[in-house]
Amino acid sequence: MENYPSIGIQVPQVYLPRPGVDLTKWAVIACDQFTSQPEYWGKVEQIVGNAPSTLHLIFPEVYLDKAGADERIRHIQQTMQDYLEGGSLVPYEGMVYVEREVGGKTRRGLVLALDLEHYDYNKGSCSLIRATEGTIIERLPPRIRIRQGARLELPHILVLIDDPNRTVIEPVGKNKASLKKLYDFELMAGSGHLRGYLVDDTRVEAGVVRALEQLADPSTFSTKYSIANDQPVLLFAMGDGNHSLATAKAIWERNKAVVGMDHPSRYALVEIENVHDEGLEFVPIYRVLFGLKGDILAAMQAHFQSGYAFRACKNQDEMIARLAGTSNTPQTIGVVSPNGFGLVEISNPSSNLPVGTLQAYLDDFLNAGGAERIDYVHGEEVAVKLGQATDNMAFLLPGMPKSDLFKTVILDGALPRKTFSMGEAYEKRFYMECRLID
Repeated sequence: MENYPSIGIQVPQVYLPRPGVDLTKWAVIACDQFTSQPEYWGKVEQIVGNAPSTLHLIFPEVYLDKAGADERIRHIQQTMQDYLEGGSLVPYEGMVYVEREVGGKTRRGLVLALDLEHYDYNKGSCSLIRATEGTIIERLPPRIRIRQGARLELPHILVLIDDPNRTVIEPVGKNKASLKKLYDFELMAGSGHLRGYLVDDTRVEAGVVRALEQLADPSTFSTKYSIANDQPVLLFAMGDGNHSLATAKAIWERNKAVVGMDHPSRYALVEIENVHDEGLEFVPIYRVLFGLKGDILAAMQAHFQSGYAFRACKNQDEMIARLAGTSNTPQTIGVVSPNGFGLVEISNPSSNLPVGTLQAYLDDFLNAGGAERIDYVHGEEVAVKLGQATDNMAFLLPGMPKSDLFKTVILDGALPRKTFSMGEAYEKRFYMECRLID
């Protein structure tokens, strides 16, 4: 395992299923997806059964508030031990070049380990690796319980680089014919196709390192973003899985004085992707309130006063079309309820982005007991279906251009939480590679 501390990466040892394991059953989607659709996870359980699978190594968040959490965690950790001791996993040295085909697009990535000493998820961070949205500290304890004591980590974390000249990941893809193919199979539940290649060619690895070093060069960085030469470099920006990386960081900070600076838990396995990859799409994340206890639109009008306006829409298509055609003034938010469709317009917003204005209001509304709970969902159809249910309401938001991400984080800091998603729910990363962390 080679370390490159100046760019905060490690070339990892990864574990993959032994030959003969059904990879369609092995790989399952990120644990934080379909949290309001337990039927999806029920289907996954039917597909997998007792076969070797990452389903037995993760804790789907749809079950976090259900009974039996401690037993599930014990089962996860025991299964990790069983897979390691029983020969179900095979080690490989090197980064992994990944191609994900889904929705008619191909997304390219590179699996490697990031040095948590270069990551700070706190507000105002200027670290080499940064969160792109606010980290909710209250969401970490259940994740810490799962990771603490686990022998393996499985990443659904996607981390972005800003590489418009395509110097880091894309050259690896051009050399894939010379690399060992590790896997090539269809993912379950219509989620596309996955291929992986072991980057064990030292020349290819050296090319990745040189390209990342160039992106991290302070003069290159300041010129790219037209900022001062002394501005701290941002090389890696979180795309998906910020709270999982924050969990790894919290455990590392807790344990490093005991285990020493060379311990495997100093690093976290992730997939990096280029924000300029044509196969990568940013989509907004929608909000759904469950169990409303009053008229939230009337409450919003009272809160924003003359800055609030509501425009009814005849149907879903009209709402989406009008939402897509809006500018940032006034800020416009789609609304779905059992009563129909509409748009809320806010001309006196509390944030530069509609998602920030809405989230700040919903936080206060929930803290005052206005609804039983909130969920963050991917996909227009899912949001509409949930929003039309009795005592529910969904809020749909306009998208954010992905080209704005790095400069926005550099200049303004972390975005409001759950601002964007890298693709729809079924396009999220599937668990595939593992890494020892004990």
